[in-house]
Amino acid sequence: MAFRDVNARRHIGLQQLSSLASAGRTLLGPMKSCKFIVDESTNQSTLICSAVRLIESLDLTSAAGQLLNETIQAQNKEFKTGMSTLLFLIGAWSNAVLECLQQNVPVSAIVSVMSEGLNSCCERVQCLQISIHDVNKELCSSSVRPNAFKSKTCQIGCDSLLNPEVFLYFQKDISAPEEVIPVNACSHQEQDCNFNKCLVSPLVGFDSIASLVKPAGDKSTSVISGSGVTASSCNKQKLTHSRYFSTLGKSHFSSQQGDFQGYVSGQSADPCECYGLGHLAMTLSHGNQTSMKLLQSIVAYQQERAECSGSFQFNIAEIVTCCLLGLPESYSCVSPGFVTLVSPEQATVIKYFDDKPLRILLMDGDLTEQYRHLGFNRPCNVKTILEHPTNWNIQQGRAGDLWLSNMLDTLISFEVKLVLVKGNVCENLMERCIANSILVIGSVTRDVLCAFGEVTSAQPVTYLSQLNASCVGSGAQVELWKACDGRAMDLGDLVPVRIKVRGIPLLTAVLTTAVASKMQLIEDQFWASAYRLHHALNDEKIFLGGGAVELLCLSHIQMLADQPVQPANKNAMKEFHNPWLAASATEYKSVVLQALARGWKQYLSAVMCNTAKAASEVEACTAVDHHLKKAADCGSPSAYIWKEFRRGDLLRGGSGPFTDHGEALKVYDNVTAKTEAWRRALDLVLLVLQTDAEIITGPKRNQLLNSHVSSEFMFL
Repeated sequence: MAFRDVNARRHIGLQQLSSLASAGRTLLGPMKSCKFIVDESTNQSTLICSAVRLIESLDLTSAAGQLLNETIQAQNKEFKTGMSTLLFLIGAWSNAVLECLQQNVPVSAIVSVMSEGLNSCCERVQCLQISIHDVNKELCSSSVRPNAFKSKTCQIGCDSLLNPEVFLYFQKDISAPEEVIPVNACSHQEQDCNFNKCLVSPLVGFDSIASLVKPAGDKSTSVISGSGVTASSCNKQKLTHSRYFSTLGKSHFSSQQGDFQGYVSGQSADPCECYGLGHLAMTLSHGNQTSMKLLQSIVAYQQERAECSGSFQFNIAEIVTCCLLGLPESYSCVSPGFVTLVSPEQATVIKYFDDKPLRILLMDGDLTEQYRHLGFNRPCNVKTILEHPTNWNIQQGRAGDLWLSNMLDTLISFEVKLVLVKGNVCENLMERCIANSILVIGSVTRDVLCAFGEVTSAQPVTYLSQLNASCVGSGAQVELWKACDGRAMDLGDLVPVRIKVRGIPLLTAVLTTAVASKMQLIEDQFWASAYRLHHALNDEKIFLGGGAVELLCLSHIQMLADQPVQPANKNAMKEFHNPWLAASATEYKSVVLQALARGWKQYLSAVMCNTAKAASEVEACTAVDHHLKKAADCGSPSAYIWKEFRRGDLLRGGSGPFTDHGEALKVYDNVTAKTEAWRRALDLVLLVLQTDAEIITGPKRNQLLNSHVSSEFMFL
């Protein structure tokens, strides 16, 4: 057996990480540059902006590549965001470690100092956290102007954000005077808690998003800010088309609180006290308007439903997506219920339903003859002996026909007209069901099954043989999905249908595009925005975005690197309290920290280049150095970053995707997802760094003995 200590100066694993990560440089930052991935076997291309999709398309046959893939997938599974940051820092810190190895820095010193340096950064940047409540105040009082982001989506027609089947009222003119419309907001006799009947802003502007909370001390009053709607008890009048969201000159609430008529006497008149999730979704959208508007529509719907229960919580489990290829992107909307694609043959069944309530069955598994649930144990010590092999196919065919007949008879006997299946569906059974006017839909997620089970009283079954009367639900309705212009869509191979039940909380974000290569991109962007909002509400705080947090990390690391450290001075080592820190770590502390800082600097430079704030990396580095100098001269880097962030001059400047009259939208990031991306990036780099040995066994050992590279090996 031969053992080779890989030359530290040409560490192969770190070089592979750096090379793979460099492919995702343009995916970093609030404004991403998309990439085309071409399938060589089909010559079809797909547009991506996600590190996950990029990694899926790369050749990851090496061990380092496999570890990189597992790290990216772990981040995606837990957070669904932060993968681009993770991928970039893996490459940047791999290069940093390689530079340390070139200077003969011991591996133990690199591991210790870098780990302690990152821990110190994570503690330092806590001062740049801001609660989501304070974000609303910040947005209401300063930079966000009500009409600053007004778009063409305020028109009735294809540009509407919401399906006209959802909202029956449209706001044609945001500057219209106030109207008072009596609405019974909690009448449970109306479908979806009277959501289709009540007047809600169609989110024509970013500030028209509704937010619902209850003022402290009042259990019967709820306030909806943004749309000017107020409800006292459940049957009072509501105000809409508020003048406070109509003109540019009235962007500050403080000067108008005395005239605001929507608040109950004795309660706080500050609309910013409300949790305006529309504002939060806007700042976390990172420049994607379509996803943000759809998300705001979902928030408005969930808040409107929460008016009856008195409490609101953004529930991402109640959201599904349906991708429709062949329609313009302006047709994207949010539809209550479950929108999915079926074959034209399945769609023909719908005409026999006549909008009547249907009996529904939920299948928690595959609807096939050979399906067995997880954990199923076949009988032991049982052998099947085939006496007539020539008749095997005939017998199998008869058994299959018998199963099909039994399953179909079971569905017919219980008068089931709609079957939702979690897994796959037998094609032959599907054909027989279509012939008997039974609609069977496969590949339905567990969340969708649970949502239908709650409102229809249907109980999921694993096999049709388990079916009984108590398992079948009722009240479901199926119809062809209609676009915002009222037309039912026939997209050729697949037809969109909508399944709805009175009171179901499920929402479908219908994503449309006429370009096939953009479909995956649009869906990834939507879910990224949704999960950013989800994690922000779970954390109840967010980071200043646009590179603010990384700039403070860079400033902090450079300050630590410049501090003179004496080996015997314990106070000087307080930043590095690892018990096994060797004396060599103290000697190389400055070198390693400078290498770690270069990773942060490369990150900031890439963000500036991707947002077109710098023409080159050199120009970006110069701008970063300028900010670092001003932060040091200020005496408090965090205070300087706060001031520049509020002014909008920090790295991003005053232009961007949401800009009007020279005023840019502030960008925020998730706290937990970002810090975990940092830790995962460094952990992977240090893991690969420490696995720098190769052991070779077998006949190849003799070849190495006679080769010119035998001096690199130690033979055991």
